[in-house]
Amino acid sequence: MPATRAKRSAAATLATLTLLLAAACGGGGGGGGGTADRTSPPGGRVLAVKIDNVGAARPPTGLEQADLVYLEQVEAGLSRILAVYSSEVPPVVGPVRSARETDLELLRQFDRPTLAYSGAQGRLTPLIEAAPIDALPPSKAPGAYFRGGDRPAPHNLYLRPGDIPYRASGTDAAEDIGLSFGPAPAGGSPTGERTVRYPAASFTFTWSADQKRWLVTMDGAPARTAAGGRLAAASVILQEVTVRPSDFGDRSGNRTPFTDTVGSGSATVLRDGKAYEARWSRDDAASGTAFTAPDGKRMTLASGQTWIAYVAR
Repeated sequence: MPATRAKRSAAATLATLTLLLAAACGGGGGGGGGTADRTSPPGGRVLAVKIDNVGAARPPTGLEQADLVYLEQVEAGLSRILAVYSSEVPPVVGPVRSARETDLELLRQFDRPTLAYSGAQGRLTPLIEAAPIDALPPSKAPGAYFRGGDRPAPHNLYLRPGDIPYRASGTDAAEDIGLSFGPAPAGGSPTGERTVRYPAASFTFTWSADQKRWLVTMDGAPARTAAGGRLAAASVILQEVTVRPSDFGDRSGNRTPFTDTVGSGSATVLRDGKAYEARWSRDDAASGTAFTAPDGKRMTLASGQTWIAYVAR
């Protein structure tokens, strides 16, 4: 685990206190009582949580402790976050929302990960159940989910990872898919800011020389943690992919996009105030994603949290 990720600010832990108190007061999650079976064998090396990302769902809780943060496009041009944990897991994560078909292919990179999500439409459920993941909606672990009182439903469902059959491995989840950390490669272009735009969402990453991090802005507003600090990434990967309509949609008639994470294409890696042109490749769904420099050498990332934004070609 990179040294800069060894400890987190105490403020981040304190920010979850009110949510933990709400859980203790019995705020139900997805129906039913009881707790997850604590004697069950742990899931895979990583825990992935699908996190809401509309304005009413912000700020998120526990996102700053994820090893990897994936940004995906969903219906109506909006965005969702898939946060992946392994080196450490916060006491509360959320708000948790529903899974998408894209998540199933993306998560095949990891060895049978645990996926926490609020639910899924009926036609997608059989695909989730058949996927090589440990699916964990509220119906399977009702005692691990609770509704917070800080915002209205459906933006107030939270997960207590300590109450599910998963334990952190202590290693960075990025290692599971072959990402490498180390000194910056030669070259790169000095870059102060980059923006990713979806039809109804945007993300801007601004380099802070003082913090040595890329500060995150969402939809034009500074993205903050539940404790009030800024969300920030050590490295950002802008991965150009094919985004096409899937066979699924929402109740309003919007078609769900499918992000194809298998194949190859261009990417831009942001680290240390520079932008590096790169290539990505993933041979099949069971393979990890490799990021390489123009000379063919593996691209190295800065130590710390990595954000991967899927950008339509």
